Amino acid sequence: MNDLTPARLRALKRDATVRPFDLAAQLGLPEAALVEAELGHGATRIVPAPSRLIPAVRSLGEVMALTRNISCVIEKIGTYNDFHDGDHAAMTLDPEIDLRLFPRHWVHAFCLEAPSPDGPRRSIQVFDAAGDAVHKVHLRAGSDLDAWDALRRDLALPDGEGLSDFVPRAAAEGARANPDRADALRAEWAQMTDTHQFNTLLRRLKMNRLGAYRTVGAPHARPLAVAAVVRMFDAIQAQGRQVMLFVGNMGCIQIHSGTFQNVKTMGPWLNVLDPRFDLHLRADHVAEVWLVDKPTRRGSALSVEAFAASGELIFQCFGMRADKGGDPDAWARLAGALPGGDAA
Repeated sequence: MNDLTPARLRALKRDATVRPFDLAAQLGLPEAALVEAELGHGATRIVPAPSRLIPAVRSLGEVMALTRNISCVIEKIGTYNDFHDGDHAAMTLDPEIDLRLFPRHWVHAFCLEAPSPDGPRRSIQVFDAAGDAVHKVHLRAGSDLDAWDALRRDLALPDGEGLSDFVPRAAAEGARANPDRADALRAEWAQMTDTHQFNTLLRRLKMNRLGAYRTVGAPHARPLAVAAVVRMFDAIQAQGRQVMLFVGNMGCIQIHSGTFQNVKTMGPWLNVLDPRFDLHLRADHVAEVWLVDKPTRRGSALSVEAFAASGELIFQCFGMRADKGGDPDAWARLAGALPGGDAA
């Protein structure tokens, strides 16, 4: 597609009736290429490191934070408070903007200002080495525009006009199991005292999340019907259940803590449309659902987890802890009532 010059991409983007994510897929390009086409035309290349970027984003005040994978998009309104930096992992711990950030995947970042009938739309967009979106920040009517101007100026990169050589997107790993270590998996699983020990366990036994679930068996993990996802969303809304929903990609995980007030299905999309929280899930992408029980010092950490046919994790949903206002027993009843993997 040598005819896809930056000028041509800008024209295609102006005339598109789909979102940039879908337009990029149609063109066979990484989404970041569409943003780079705007360099000098509303886009500014900026420092991508969370250690520099997130404190500057906090100065913007109230914004909308967006994280996605290929099957699910989560959007939360709030402020980027309580940032904790780290070389391998960083986080914000605000009740609304609750993020886990993995800096090695924050490779390309841009400030983008685009015209619209309602006035300029301003955003910060971060991408990985393949040009896939990691995290986005959209300014709102009350965001601080002086802070926006300062962010663009202070974080601008000197080589901001050049185009990137994006690396090929890594293939989905699929389920990676190690059946010879099944007994060790069950024994060590039962000894966990914190959910964060799970990833260490997987690395030691040379498995990944989905491979471990398929291997360990009940009572630690049991398959649910794909229909369990819609049932769960409806039950959370009907019961006013407090949950923690995790949606992310390799570079960012975004967490919603609270209820689902307005669940709506629109075609293949299962949506939550709440005042300061939106979720958009391609329910037709869900190929496997698991009910997972991990022991912790505080008791059982029970989650419902959905995976795509590729084996990629789409979302995880946990009941809110009792010390955070949740009802673990009610969550266990809700999750336990979901249809099993042999259900129609």
